[in-house]
Amino acid sequence: MKYMIFQILLIIICSCSSINDEVQEPEFADVKKVEVRGDENAYQFSVTLKSPDTGCDQYADWWEVISSDGELIYRRILAHSHVDEQPFSRSGGSVNIAKNQQVWVRAHMNNTGYGGLVMKGSVDAGFQITPWPDAFAEGVEKVEPLPAGCAF
Repeated sequence: MKYMIFQILLIIICSCSSINDEVQEPEFADVKKVEVRGDENAYQFSVTLKSPDTGCDQYADWWEVISSDGELIYRRILAHSHVDEQPFSRSGGSVNIAKNQQVWVRAHMNNTGYGGLVMKGSVDAGFQITPWPDAFAEGVEKVEPLPAGCAF
């Protein structure tokens, strides 16, 4: 009898465990590295992302530079998925900032939005992973330029 109760409990525990395994957290793109070159007020950014791309149904569709007051400074549109290229780097600019100006760099997924690792810093001091403040830069995801679609 004890053995049968043990088996039933084990089946219940395993069933609950598999149900929880089916619930997946949203997948986001992470900024892994930010490199900057060029001259003040005309910088070229090279941003390395790691994203859970699966094709046009799920891919990192842009990275962006946000000012310390929450305004979009620059957005680099990514026109296709990078399924077989992870992590990947893409450059963009000209980014009109001063060398000591603090900015945020974050990435966006076409189906889950923002939520991955972001970096904050300046050209002078460099960039480091920093938690994104709640309710900061709300509405920026609707500011142009926006992607026109996914090539592949």
